Amino acid sequence: MRDLLRTFSWQDLRRHPWRSIAAIAAVMLGVALALAVHLINASALSEFSAAVRAVNGQPDLELRATQGSFDEALFARVAADEAVTLAGPVLELATNAVGRNGKRVSLRVLGLDALTTGAVAPNLVPRPFQETDRMALFAPGAVFLNGAASERLPVDRVQLQAGLQMLEVRVAGTVGAAGAPLAVMDIGAAQDLFGRAGVLSRIDVQLRAGTDTAAWARRMALPPGVIAAQPGDALQRVDNLSRAYRVNLTVLALVALFTGAFLVFSVLSLSVARRSQQFALLGVLGLDARARRRLVLFESAGLGAVGSLLGVALGTALALLALRLLGGDLGGGYFEGVTPSLHWSSTAAAGYALLGVAAALAGGWFPARQAERLPLAQALKGLRASEGPASRVTPGLLLLAASLPLALLPPVADLPIAAYLAVAALLVGGIASLPPAVGWLYDRIAPHVANRLLPLLAVERARRVRETAAVAVSGVVAALSLAVALTVMVASFRDSVSRWLDVLLPADLYVRTAGTTAGADTAFLDASLVDRVARLPGVARVATQRVRSLQPDPARPSVALLARQIEAPARDLPLAGELSPVPAGRIPVYASEALRDLHGARVGEPLPWLDATLGLAPPDGAPSRFVVAGIWRDYVRQTGAVLLDRRDYERVTGDRRVTDLSVWLAPGAPAADVQAGIRSAAGSASSLVEIASASEIRTASLRLFDRSFAVTYWLQAVAIGIGLFGVAASFSAQVLARRKEFGLLAHLGLTRSQILGVVAGEGAAWTVVGALAGIALGLGVSLVLVHVVNPQSFHWTMDLHVPWVRLAVLGICVVIAGTLTAWLAGRAAAGRDAVLAVKEDW
Repeated sequence: MRDLLRTFSWQDLRRHPWRSIAAIAAVMLGVALALAVHLINASALSEFSAAVRAVNGQPDLELRATQGSFDEALFARVAADEAVTLAGPVLELATNAVGRNGKRVSLRVLGLDALTTGAVAPNLVPRPFQETDRMALFAPGAVFLNGAASERLPVDRVQLQAGLQMLEVRVAGTVGAAGAPLAVMDIGAAQDLFGRAGVLSRIDVQLRAGTDTAAWARRMALPPGVIAAQPGDALQRVDNLSRAYRVNLTVLALVALFTGAFLVFSVLSLSVARRSQQFALLGVLGLDARARRRLVLFESAGLGAVGSLLGVALGTALALLALRLLGGDLGGGYFEGVTPSLHWSSTAAAGYALLGVAAALAGGWFPARQAERLPLAQALKGLRASEGPASRVTPGLLLLAASLPLALLPPVADLPIAAYLAVAALLVGGIASLPPAVGWLYDRIAPHVANRLLPLLAVERARRVRETAAVAVSGVVAALSLAVALTVMVASFRDSVSRWLDVLLPADLYVRTAGTTAGADTAFLDASLVDRVARLPGVARVATQRVRSLQPDPARPSVALLARQIEAPARDLPLAGELSPVPAGRIPVYASEALRDLHGARVGEPLPWLDATLGLAPPDGAPSRFVVAGIWRDYVRQTGAVLLDRRDYERVTGDRRVTDLSVWLAPGAPAADVQAGIRSAAGSASSLVEIASASEIRTASLRLFDRSFAVTYWLQAVAIGIGLFGVAASFSAQVLARRKEFGLLAHLGLTRSQILGVVAGEGAAWTVVGALAGIALGLGVSLVLVHVVNPQSFHWTMDLHVPWVRLAVLGICVVIAGTLTAWLAGRAAAGRDAVLAVKEDW
C-alpha cells in the first residue's frame, strides 16, 4: 500500500510538474532570503564583536567621557584607589588620513600607555618593525597601524587631519587589532600632536577580585561628563541598534515564504479536487480518511522539503555574494569598516529549512482536510461535491477586526511584534473572506450580463465555484497585497524624506570637512575660513553648525547634538507636532523622535542628562537649563539627536568650533565661481574641504535611498511573479480538468475562439477580484507599516503617500496577466481532445 501511495503522489507530480514548481520556488525563495539575512548579520556581528574586543580589551570597567573628553586629573584618583589593580588611560580620536590614492580615509586614533595596554588589550600592543628602535613606542609622531590601515595608508609616513591642518607622522610598526582602519600611538604623543593636553577619552580599570563594580563606581563619585560602562556595552549598543533593522529584513524576506504557503494551499486544493475520483477509489480499496489526509500532508511536506533544501543552498550562495559585495552592511550602516567572512551555521540552516516545511504543511492542511472529508460515493461517480452555501465570513471578519487592536499595542523589546501579527491577521482574514466577496460581487454583476452568452458563462462559473476561484487567486492576493503595501510604504518614506530635505537644506551651498559625527571634534572648519567665505563676492550670508556626539546612556548608542541657527522653529525645522513655550531663563531644545522614544524626551519637560553630558552643573532650583520645546523628524540619526540654537550653545559651553557651513548666494551669483572662491580661501587645506550644492545633496540622498530600498522592489517583483505563476498553474490544472465541459460546449455550437473567450473571461473575472482584494489589503497593511512598524522599529514617523497611478498599473498588469494565462491554458484543453473527451461518458 505504501508503494502504491508513493506512486500515486509521484505520478501526479510527474504529469503536472509546473503545478508544483511555483510553490517550490516560493518556499525556496523565502528560506533562501531569510537564511541569507541571518548568515550575513550573524557574520557581521561576529566580526564586529571580535574587532570591539580587540580594540577595547577586557577591563572590568570603563570610565568613559559622555562627550569628547574629560580632565585627566581623574586618572590619578582612580589609579591610587586601593581597589584598583590596573588603570589604563586612553585618548580616542576620529580623524581623516590621506590614503595611498590621495583620497581621505576615516581613521580611528588611540593614544595608549604601552606599559599597561598588554594586560587589558593584548591586540593593541605596538609591534615595532625590525629596523625600528624599541623606544619608538614612546616616540612623538610614531604610529602603529592595524591591517586595515596598513592596506590603505602609505607604508612610511602618514598625514593626519587636525582641524584644517595635516600633521605628518611616521609609521613605526603594526598592531594586531582587526576591524576598521586604526592607528595606535603613545598617549602623551597623541595629546601633544592633536592639542589635547590634560584630557582623556576613557580609563580602562581592572579591580581586585570580588569588588562590586557598581558599588565602586558610586563610591568614586564620578564628575559630570563621565560614566561607568561595561566592556561589552559597545557591542550591545550596536546589536540593539541593528536589531530592528535585522528583524525587519528577516520579516521582509519571509514575504515569499508566506506567499509560498498560499501557493501550496492553492496547488494542493486544486490537485485534490482534480484527483477526487482517484482518492475515492483509494477509499473504496481501504484507504481511510486519516490516511488520505496524511497523504496530502506528505505531498505538502515534500514540496516544502524540496523548496527548503534548494533555499538553504541558494541562501548560502546569496550570503557569500552579499558579504563580498556589501561587506555585511546590507545598506544599514551599522557595521561600517567590517569585512566579515561567512560564518555558516548548520543550526540556522536547519531551523529555516524546518520553517519552510512548516509553511508548506500549513498551506496543505486545508486541502488535506478536504481529502479527508471527501464523499466517496459521489466522488467515485465523477460528481463534484457541492460547495454549499456561501462560506461563513465570520473567521475572516474576526481576523480583520483583530488586526486593529493588535496594531495599537506597544512594541515588545523595542520590536513591533504585535504589528507583525496585525499584518498577518489582515492578510489571512482578507483571503479567508474572498469566497463571500467573490459571490457578493458577481451576484450584482450577473443581472447585467444575463442576455450576453459568453460573459454570462464566465460570470456564472465565478459565482457558482467561488471557493475554487478564491483558492486559485489566493496566492496572487497574498503577493499583490504585500507588494502594494511595500510600494506605498517606500513611496511614503521617499516623499517624506524629499520634503524633509527641502526644510533642512535651505541654503545654496554646504561646506564641511568631517566625514562623520565622531570625527567632528578632530576635523573641523577654522573660524578664519568662515570669515573669509562670508566676505567672498557672490555670498549673501553664511550660517554655521556644530555637531557633536554625546553618550547619555552607556547601554544605548550615542546621541548627536546639533547647534545651528534657529530663527523660526516652525519654518526652520521639520516639526512633528506642536511647539511648547519655554519658561524664561531656560534654553529651548528640539528633540528628534528617536530621542523621545529612546531617552524619554517630552515636550515641555526638562532634559537633565543634557547638562550632565555637556559637563554643566544644573542651574539653581531647576533640574536642567534645557527644556524640550518641540519634536522634529530626523531620518538620518536613528539613535537620536538634540538640536538647539548655536548662540545658546556657544554661550553655555564656550565651544565655537564649526563643523558645517551653509552658504546663501547673492541673486545671479554663479555657484561654480563661489565654490572656486571657497577653495581658494581654504588655501592648502582645500583638498580637505567638501563642497556640495543643496540639489547635489538632495540627489545623492535620494539616490542612496533608492539603492537602500532596491531589495524591496526586487522582492515585490519576485512575489508578484511567483503569485502569477501560481495562478497560471491553477488555471492550467482547472482547464485541463474541464475538457469534458469544453467538449460539451463545442457540441452545443460554440466555436473554439468563443470557448477561449469564456476561459479568458473567467480568468479576468477571478483576477479582477484578486487585484481589488490585493490592493485593498495592501493599503491596510501599508497603514500598519507606515504608522506602526516604522515608528516602533526606527523611531521616525512619515506621512502616508499613496501612488495611485502606480497601484492602478500594477493591478491592471495582474488582471491582464491572469487573463492571458487563462487564455493560454485554455488553448491546450479546448481543441479536438476536448470534443473526444465527451464520448467517455457515452
